[in-house]
Amino acid sequence: MVVLNHTLVWVRDKDAASRFFSEVLGLPSPVPFDVFMEIQGSPDVALDFIETDGTVTPQHYAFLVGEEEFDAAFGRIREQDLPYWADPGRSQPGVINRRDGGRGVYFEDPDGHLLELLTRPYGSGA
Repeated sequence: MVVLNHTLVWVRDKDAASRFFSEVLGLPSPVPFDVFMEIQGSPDVALDFIETDGTVTPQHYAFLVGEEEFDAAFGRIREQDLPYWADPGRSQPGVINRRDGGRGVYFEDPDGHLLELLTRPYGSGA
């Protein structure tokens, strides 16, 4: 068995970036860990934010959430007037998707990472 335990999120300001993630996603506050600011996304998976002085290469981070968590996070996205899209190509602005009988939305963090919230895994059927 292979289980993802943590991943590094390269950012320009680890305090601001980790705070953004935790606030929008409704996760516990970030905590310092070694050279990182860490957010526990689930009991088994952490996001470790690390700073770089160089260019941040945008990555994609997808979060499977429940219906209530989606509503709360999507509300925070709209409250902050963050642009959002129904698709990763950003060709459907201002709407969410309803793939596989769930809901999904894409939005960017301040470093340009493309974040996704989805309520059903893609390919799971309606």
